[in-house]
Amino acid sequence: MPIEAFEEGFVEADGFRIRYRAAGQGAPLVCLHGAGGMRISRSHQLLAAQYRVIAFEAPGFGESPVNERSASVQELAGTMAQAVANLGIERFHLMGTSFGGRVALWQAIQQQDAIQTLILVSPAAIRPDGPTRVPTTPEERLGMLYAHPERQPPMPPLDPAIAAKQDALVQQLRGPARDEELESRFSDLNVPVLVLFGTLDRTIPPEMGRIYREKLASCHYVLVYDAGHALDADRPEAFASVVGDFLENGPAFVVNRQSALLYP
Repeated sequence: MPIEAFEEGFVEADGFRIRYRAAGQGAPLVCLHGAGGMRISRSHQLLAAQYRVIAFEAPGFGESPVNERSASVQELAGTMAQAVANLGIERFHLMGTSFGGRVALWQAIQQQDAIQTLILVSPAAIRPDGPTRVPTTPEERLGMLYAHPERQPPMPPLDPAIAAKQDALVQQLRGPARDEELESRFSDLNVPVLVLFGTLDRTIPPEMGRIYREKLASCHYVLVYDAGHALDADRPEAFASVVGDFLENGPAFVVNRQSALLYP
């Protein structure tokens, strides 16, 4: 499934014009991106061979106008839920990456009846206390994202104005390292959850995944060997394999509710 197969579309939701890219056929897999904005990786291509992959761009990211209206992650999650509904999608799998993992958790809590499974990729909903290391150069930013930046295809540099706009929105919605309100709602979430971290994640310690497993009723926790924060790009084949198995089998997932290390 080439990247060109991901067709661009727009949907109106909550007063926003929201961009998305979609490809494939089958059960819908809705994808929410991280702080760097929407990107289509090889893992999306592989998953689109079996699923209808719909990657949304949250309002305030990319070339969309500055988003000064979303006052909280809960509000942004409600907007994304409306965007999905306005595409006529009633039941779907939901996948959120990093910042998008926090949005996806709130969306799943708000829209539980519509969610078949929830996949959290390097989620930023639970973080260690203390200051966060902020990369100051493009090289440092790549090193924080990827275990092997040299393996990634060349990408055009992000417009500084877009980067500043996105960073400001993420900081506005970032919230505390441990959100008591969000974690108090974990017990309400009764859908199968898969949490994935790369063993070489330099942005969020992969051991944070154990907390999700302890607090969520039906949670699988998988470590992907030799992968960084953007583990779907570092290990696309391994990532698509484990996610595809989870989407197909849900509670009967091969990991069987135990911690696992995906190697090689």
